[in-house]
Amino acid sequence: MTDSDSKCLAAWQEVCPDQAVRCLLCPHQCLVREGGKGICRTRVNREGKLYSLAYGNPCSFGMDPIEKKPLFHFFPGTGILSLATAGCNFRCLNCQNWEISQASPFELKQYDLGPADVIHQALKHQTNSIAFTYTEPTVFYEYMLEIATLAHKEGLKTVMISNGYINKKPLLELCPVLDAANIDLKAFGDQLYHQLTGGRLQPVLDTLKALKEKEVWLEITQLLIPSYSDDPAMIETMCHWLIENGFQDTPLHFSRFFPMYKLSQITPTPTTSLVRAKDIAVAAGMKYVYIGNMPGLHGENTHCSHCHKLVIEREGYEVNQYNLKAGCCSYCGEPVAGVWT
Repeated sequence: MTDSDSKCLAAWQEVCPDQAVRCLLCPHQCLVREGGKGICRTRVNREGKLYSLAYGNPCSFGMDPIEKKPLFHFFPGTGILSLATAGCNFRCLNCQNWEISQASPFELKQYDLGPADVIHQALKHQTNSIAFTYTEPTVFYEYMLEIATLAHKEGLKTVMISNGYINKKPLLELCPVLDAANIDLKAFGDQLYHQLTGGRLQPVLDTLKALKEKEVWLEITQLLIPSYSDDPAMIETMCHWLIENGFQDTPLHFSRFFPMYKLSQITPTPTTSLVRAKDIAVAAGMKYVYIGNMPGLHGENTHCSHCHKLVIEREGYEVNQYNLKAGCCSYCGEPVAGVWT
């Protein structure tokens, strides 16, 4: 199969002079000339119309523990069918999936799976949820939207693991069939955001607000990269923004960086930086703060925000203890924000 074989007309496009097309899906708003592709490498101009190369062509497909996403307050301990296509609308210097995110769909081995086939696989694996993950789901928007729509008809939940770099109108179209999201908030400064990703901060903040407004369950991840995104003052500013905008109940995951891709010369995040970030977030008023990629710290356990007792104990991707009743702490009865049943 080649680029020209794609039959899926891309959503959110604007016809321009000389057979150029403006993509309106994400804030890059690429102007794509005849035969060209957008920044994401998944949307191609054929005779003045934009087509998706990603539709029905996942490059990764299989079952994961939901904790791997990470989602800690959304059906913990369950498995989730996870899929991705090639492509991404960011150019993250630290990308851990760069072999697939920085490629076009037809450059990689693919599965031939239409939306109905994905639903069939989810039911076959007896899971109650599907995750759009690994690369950036925005770039396979049409595929994701159709899968999510069919999933809801079958009573399945849908999850998006995303950089949040999507325009508001397409996001609002997706929200009615989206149950949860984890948004990777790369940093909290526009210049640094552009340096690390090629994108901007404000559209991601707008996405967080829109998901909250539409009552999509939300968790946030920030990778702490030494000398880039681990500055205590920046972390404090971010946490105050989250509190001021009503995200105090939103789980916040600080994740340890390991040398990767174009930042292979950077050392792993020190334990002290991760602990300090968590302390800053808790002091600011964030109720559920986690440390990821650092097993020895036991930073992935959930504690009640009122009595501080252990309500969910995790080891790796396993749930060893679960002390919630109807979404409340079994010890003091305090509600614990999340989607539990």
